[in-house]
Amino acid sequence: MQGGALVLRDVHVPPAPSLWPPAPGWWLVIGAVALVLAFGAIMLWRRRRRLRTWQRMFDEAGLASQPALQAAAISELLRRAARRVDAKANRLHGEEWLRFLDGKQGTDFSRGPGRVLLDGGYRRELDAHQLAQAKAAARARFLELMAGKR
Repeated sequence: MQGGALVLRDVHVPPAPSLWPPAPGWWLVIGAVALVLAFGAIMLWRRRRRLRTWQRMFDEAGLASQPALQAAAISELLRRAARRVDAKANRLHGEEWLRFLDGKQGTDFSRGPGRVLLDGGYRRELDAHQLAQAKAAARARFLELMAGKR
């Protein structure tokens, strides 16, 4: 430094922080989101597995050789499912039972194909078409009752 002249240099700004690796707080957020997604996926998987189990249970009950036995087995399954929703459903008979099976959505058990379930288990002859319609309505209602929907 001769002559008292100072050599000045420009100010150096540090480089901007990089995006990777993220700050520790971001790792916590990513971990929390991953846990929530994993929990949701597990719950969805369990719900679907339960639904498939209930569907298989209903379908296997309707495999009896005689239509009257099929109607009786379906009616028994519906009674078991109804007890999950209402403990007093076990005591319902006749029209009250069919109105209970109608549910809040108003399916046609009391006026439609579900009427076969009243005495279908006791008939000697049962129309296969009527039984098939009753089985479809009963399957939908069975799954609703097993899921806890009144």
